[in-house]
Amino acid sequence: MSAYKQPVSVLVLIHTPALDVLLLERAGGNGLWQSVTGSREDDESLAATALREVAEETGIEAAPDVLVDWQLSNRFVILPRWRGRYAPGVTHNTEHVFSLCVPAPIPVRLADDEHTAALWLPWQTAAAKVFSWTNRDAIRLLPQRLNGAQQPPPAGA
Repeated sequence: MSAYKQPVSVLVLIHTPALDVLLLERAGGNGLWQSVTGSREDDESLAATALREVAEETGIEAAPDVLVDWQLSNRFVILPRWRGRYAPGVTHNTEHVFSLCVPAPIPVRLADDEHTAALWLPWQTAAAKVFSWTNRDAIRLLPQRLNGAQQPPPAGA
């Protein structure tokens, strides 16, 4: 395993059918709230990265068939405060979006070195609370993603 993080990561929105979204407060982040995130390790698949990060950051052991790959990625500048984790000269990360629906808000087991608190919030409130624009935009897409997947085809189609 490399000493540096790969500039390829996942963002996993954990939510309920009622669109309550789980947010985690970063350790030492002074109010920086986010969904589950994490970098790919070695040559693992993006789905494997997502499931590993969910388990590490929340204690939720999810089956691969309940993880939804949005086939959406965002490229962004790595904030200077975290750039030292990457190889010299690496300035951008590509983040791949996934979601995981749980039946209701559930207690989570936090990774103490990564997060200090967890909250379940309605999607609108969650979108306003996260610090990352990619996280905010993904949460704002959540109702559309779910409604699109659950809507019956139009009559006559």
